[in-house]
Amino acid sequence: MADRLKGKVAIVTGAASGIGRATAELFAAEGARVMCADIQADAVRETARRAGHGAIASTVDVLQPQDIERMVAETIAAFGRLDVLYANAGIAEATNAIDMTLEQWNRMIGINLTSVWLSAKYALPHMIAGGGGSIINQSSTAGLIGIPDIPHYSAAKTGVVGLTRQIAAHYGPQNIRCNAICPSSIPTPLMAGVWETRAKNAKDTSSFEAQQAVVAARHPLRRLGVLADCANLALFLASDESSWISGVAMPLDGGLTAT
Repeated sequence: MADRLKGKVAIVTGAASGIGRATAELFAAEGARVMCADIQADAVRETARRAGHGAIASTVDVLQPQDIERMVAETIAAFGRLDVLYANAGIAEATNAIDMTLEQWNRMIGINLTSVWLSAKYALPHMIAGGGGSIINQSSTAGLIGIPDIPHYSAAKTGVVGLTRQIAAHYGPQNIRCNAICPSSIPTPLMAGVWETRAKNAKDTSSFEAQQAVVAARHPLRRLGVLADCANLALFLASDESSWISGVAMPLDGGLTAT
């Protein structure tokens, strides 16, 4: 353990699985006390157990503002301060602008964008009172470039980039840093569903492994991302090592957006 987050308190939303779980565990291993939040009650408690180091869990539906407010209040009650917020909770699905329903649009925007704002809304006063903090928002390469089949996801993730820059500009004088991580393809359960839908729509009957290989080949580094890629970047942005980095939408994409 390198103690890169020693003495810090962090919230990680979407911590029940995938990137959120990997990041919560890494934050704890690096010395942070972590609030692990997710709608999946049993799974997020397991994340906290695995993380150890005083990690706690809260069952949170990020579509409910009162749940997010409670999550922050529980963090302060348990640990007395808040230094890092990783607004990672999200969903993904494949559709198109014609067939997409208003319900699909509203749910995607609510979970992937509105909850990011609400998390910051309730976290910021405590960070300011504590002398500053780091907010990390989960965006996507879909927030930087056009990608087929995900219009509502792209809109939400583009909104996250704009919100990130605004928070960085407005709250920088209070020593608040805010950055966005923009991953490309990382094979989480979330993304697996999108790939499966795309393959079905394209009548692609190849194996899932073959489909992944096709996606990987589009990246200059010729591989997909892994959970550790995102967790390590979140750790850097949470730590004092990135103390003069703010307002950045950072691609994590094996060179995809460079092409």
